[in-house]
Amino acid sequence: MTRVTAETVSLGEFTFECGETIPDLAIAYEAYGEFDGENAVLVCHALTGSQNVADIGDATSGQAGQAAAWWHDIVGPGKPIDTNEYYVVCANVPGSCYGSSGPASHAPDGRGAGEHGRWGPAFPAVTVGDWTRAQRRLLDALGVDRLHAVVGGSVGGMNALEWVARYPSDVDLVAPVATAPRLDTQCLSLDAVARRAIRSDSNWNGGNYYDRQPPRDGLALARQLGHIMYLSKESMDRKFGRREADGDTDGHDFPADPARERFAYRDVESYLDYQAASFVKRFDANAYLYLTRAMDAYDLADGRGSTAEALVDFEGEALVISFTGDWHFTVEQADCLTAAFRESDTPVTHRVVESDHGHDAFLVETDAVGPPLARFLANGVENRTQCVADR
Repeated sequence: MTRVTAETVSLGEFTFECGETIPDLAIAYEAYGEFDGENAVLVCHALTGSQNVADIGDATSGQAGQAAAWWHDIVGPGKPIDTNEYYVVCANVPGSCYGSSGPASHAPDGRGAGEHGRWGPAFPAVTVGDWTRAQRRLLDALGVDRLHAVVGGSVGGMNALEWVARYPSDVDLVAPVATAPRLDTQCLSLDAVARRAIRSDSNWNGGNYYDRQPPRDGLALARQLGHIMYLSKESMDRKFGRREADGDTDGHDFPADPARERFAYRDVESYLDYQAASFVKRFDANAYLYLTRAMDAYDLADGRGSTAEALVDFEGEALVISFTGDWHFTVEQADCLTAAFRESDTPVTHRVVESDHGHDAFLVETDAVGPPLARFLANGVENRTQCVADR
């Protein structure tokens, strides 16, 4: 039986890249399998994901919905990231709300705002670099000096790229999935609108809402924008079309619309309302602001010259995976990342998966993602000039 550890560890004083310090950084993590000194694999979660990457035992860390066992077809005993073979670690990043320090955490006396004792907007600004440094501190505490591999999807892929730029000698293999070295302008603009939706909520109260009603409607709208970003035109048309939904909103309407009964309530609206209603029960609005800002601010080349120069000290190997229907992080962006690896003399394979699932493909196209990932972890790059399309 795979050994599972689900804990929150105290890493002591931590200074963020913004220059602010907190007296005690808590990191919630899950680990699966046994560490043999050479088999550690770090999995980096996506924007609103959690440390609960695998469906093993009772280690759910209290997550629900899409945050619970979010890559269960990829990580586990006998699966592509095989917990019988690898010691797999996934940590909730600072700024999130699944047990690691963030705006929803309780602050030391005098550091929080209001009577609730939470950090709220007084929590320091976080960056992808902070996530990576915190993970390094966690692995030190776990006795893991070197990683066999670091794997991540979406902004977790940015986290993985930051690992090989910041700690190039600590990683043998890197697999950035459905990601890029930086966001494009369209995604930056949509994230900006999502944050404005949260701040425009009548319950926002400057982010100090923990002793009152939270800004659920604004967070719901932000999440709905996110879901539209994660799907493709083709997948939305296939799943929903222009069909009208059966029944009423079941309480998922954000906000209530008295005129709605005069018009069609469509399947796609019902889906978005359901996803929003589920999300606001499990996620914190401040955390959403913090994490999207960290993603927006990230640029692998920042302070390093170029993307290739950022990767030049990495002496391992890379597997880049992209999806044809993903307009959040495109195949073209993955091509540029692959070219940067090659320019830095890193053996690399770029696997292009034909899929109309949009950005969510990295979570649902597990039959296409799993086998090349398993081969890469076992053998490294198979063809060092390869770009393969799965169809």
